[in-house]
Amino acid sequence: MKAPMPIYLLQLFIHNVRKSVVVLRNDGLSRLLVKIKNKVKYYYYQKRLYPIWIRENEPSKKELGKQKSINFLNGPRISIIVPTFNTPKVFVIDMVESAINQTYSNWELCIADGGSQGTEPGGILRSYADRDRRIKIKFLHENMGIAENSNEAISLATGEYIAFLDHDDILAPFALFEIIKAINGNPDADFIYSDEDIISEDGKTRAYPQFKPDWSPDMLRSCNYICHLTTISKALLDHVGCFRKGFEGSQDHDLILRATEHSNKIVHIPKVLYHWRTHDSSVAMNMTEKMYALNSGKKAVADHLKRIGLNGTVENGMFPGSYKVNYHINDLPLVSIIIPNNNHADDLKKCINSIVEKSTYKNYEIVIAENNSSEVSIFELYKQLENSSYIKIIEWGKPFNYSAVTNFAVKHSIGSVLLFLNNDTEIINPDWLQELLEHALRNDIGAVGAKLYYPDDTVQHAGIILGLGGITGHGHRYFPRDSHGYAGRLKVVQNVSAVTGACLMTRRSIFEQVDGFDEEYPLAFSDIDFCLKIREKGRLIVWTPFAELYHDESKTRGYEDTLDKQMRFRKELELFRRKWKHVIDKCDPYYNVNLTREKEDFSIRI
Repeated sequence: MKAPMPIYLLQLFIHNVRKSVVVLRNDGLSRLLVKIKNKVKYYYYQKRLYPIWIRENEPSKKELGKQKSINFLNGPRISIIVPTFNTPKVFVIDMVESAINQTYSNWELCIADGGSQGTEPGGILRSYADRDRRIKIKFLHENMGIAENSNEAISLATGEYIAFLDHDDILAPFALFEIIKAINGNPDADFIYSDEDIISEDGKTRAYPQFKPDWSPDMLRSCNYICHLTTISKALLDHVGCFRKGFEGSQDHDLILRATEHSNKIVHIPKVLYHWRTHDSSVAMNMTEKMYALNSGKKAVADHLKRIGLNGTVENGMFPGSYKVNYHINDLPLVSIIIPNNNHADDLKKCINSIVEKSTYKNYEIVIAENNSSEVSIFELYKQLENSSYIKIIEWGKPFNYSAVTNFAVKHSIGSVLLFLNNDTEIINPDWLQELLEHALRNDIGAVGAKLYYPDDTVQHAGIILGLGGITGHGHRYFPRDSHGYAGRLKVVQNVSAVTGACLMTRRSIFEQVDGFDEEYPLAFSDIDFCLKIREKGRLIVWTPFAELYHDESKTRGYEDTLDKQMRFRKELELFRRKWKHVIDKCDPYYNVNLTREKEDFSIRI
């Protein structure tokens, strides 16, 4: 007899059917077909490619056997912390067996049971503890909540490192081996996390791998992307304290925020070391089942902001489990909006009108750098614009060089904040300037980029990824405007390696510190080069989905469709490749090594 559809797949199917009806009613059949095509493509990658990835990337039984015989120079004990409460028998067995089956043997399993009802789970745990001295059990008289139960388990720990495991989840057999390997390669590491996936309730099917970025503080404030498997040195845990009561449901997010604030070195292991089980009441299945966790998450992020001295408030994000931090703008700095222009009067007029008519932030000036226009219509528009006290038009009479004309325009601007904007952009949301400005004013940030769409409402820019196509690419290009993207990344503020100069905000002091745009790049790569120079100075680049614009990319500059343009592009490409080879050859820290380098869709790398 054919097995029934797993409940999580059935619920997912019902959810998708309901969404399809809404799209059909609101947007029509053509839009629905586009969304179905993208969904089918996504599920193809998940269902077909992930098993292949597992087979090609995870150790075989033979390799697991070899791991058991490896002796590390530094082999500290890892204490695995597990709070249990009314855990089903099969989950208890799978969880404990996943610890026993580790290829690294210097571990202890510290379990605190919060007064589970019935004798079966307790009997199973006692049986394991009797057989293996590394398994420690503490039976509590009552359920004290997940935070306090976990702290009781921590009280049993004697290891130099503490790893956290939920009672219904499973460790990969090589999980601790990889953690110890990372510690030996990074002796100062005191906070370690890994990639993860979701496993079905029966423990047989793995899906939805979460291939995470390396350390991204802005993304962590937006959502708990670190989650599992987290390992913290006992010294760091003693310093920041254990789980805090009052943060139940997001107690791990709270601890991760506190620990990373004081960590000496944060290490990300880009391997799936943890299997998060999905079932009816699991947060992995449906965040709405535990709404209290969302409120605890907002509280955790708000507390974090206070501790590190950032003035802001926290609200729910675009999807459950995500948050939006609104950083306070204490003064109203003048923003110089710099727009290079050649002809294209209609495009420039649309761009200027959208700024003037929609922007709720009013303390700005617009500096238009005129560069060898020839059409009567553009000069007629200039005459109209010159009547505005906040618009100035300057002339750059030399041959076009985006970097040179932009640097020239900066010298004729007076704002303490600079916004570089293409003339073929159009503002969408009225608070776009505030959304960019609140990040640009932070001392740890060097540049901020916006979410840009093509006229057909597909994504044009959501951050630049190094290494795509051998050089760089735009993540999520051509995804639908309302798509969540990979693991929700189209809906959260996050750190990226670079953002496009089509809409890039920075402080004047930062611009001057890195000597502006490199004029060796007449058009391509100057914005990416600018961002990488900023990162070399130790500052972060931020991309926000809360500043939205249309960008008709290449409409005004044209395409690389002539021999001269192609030769110029190749020259710039080679210059960029030589200058930043040491960065390009490494994996982009904000893009997982297990994701494709051939496309911009975050599909699995095979």
